[in-house]
Amino acid sequence: MVDISPILSFLKCRTPDAWVQAALENLETVLLDHAANEMKAAQSAMTLMSKNPTKIDLLNKMSRLAREELVHFEQVLKILKKRGIEYRAIRASSYASSMARHIRKEQRQNFVDTLIVGAIIEARSCERFEALAPHLDEELNKFYLSLLKSEARHFQDYLHLADKYAQESIDTRVEFFLALEQDAILSPDPLFRFHSGLPVRNEYSSAVAGA
Repeated sequence: MVDISPILSFLKCRTPDAWVQAALENLETVLLDHAANEMKAAQSAMTLMSKNPTKIDLLNKMSRLAREELVHFEQVLKILKKRGIEYRAIRASSYASSMARHIRKEQRQNFVDTLIVGAIIEARSCERFEALAPHLDEELNKFYLSLLKSEARHFQDYLHLADKYAQESIDTRVEFFLALEQDAILSPDPLFRFHSGLPVRNEYSSAVAGA
C-alpha cells in the first residue's frame, strides 16, 4: 500500500463520505469522467512542455507524466469496454475552473500558479482513488490502488517545480488555492463528477454529452 500521508496532510479536507456513496451509485459517471481527466492531464503536461522548451527538468517530468496519464486513459477505456460502457464526452465539473480562474496573468506568476493548481488536482485525484478503492469490486480496487504511486509522484513533481521556479516562497499561493479547493470539495454540487463537491440528492446530472 502506498503511503499518501503527505497528500492527506497537504489537502485541507478529506473527501466527504457522501461523495463516496454517490460515486458507488454512479460508477459509470466516475469512469467516464476519470477517463476524460486522464486525457486532460496529459494535454496539460504537454502544454507546459510546449510553453517551456528550455526547462529541461520540466520537460523530463512532464513527458513522463503525460505518458503515464495516457496509459491510465487507455486502461480506463479498457475497463469501460469490458463493462459494456460506451466512452462518450460528458460535461466537466467546475472544480478545475474554480481554481484556474484565479491564476495570475503575468508570465512567471501564471507559470507558478499553473503548477500549484496542477499539484492540487493530482493530490485530490490520489486522495479520491484511495477513498474509493476499499468500496469497489476487485478489478476497480486493484486498478485505483495501482494509481496511487504515480499520482502521488505527479503531485510532488508539480509542487517541486513551482517551488523551484517561483523565485520566492510559494506558501501564500498554495494556501490560497488550497482554500479554493476545499470550498469546491465541501460545497453542494448538483453536477456529480470525479472531482465534484457535495452531492445534491436527486439532482445528479446524467452522464451524457452536454449534460
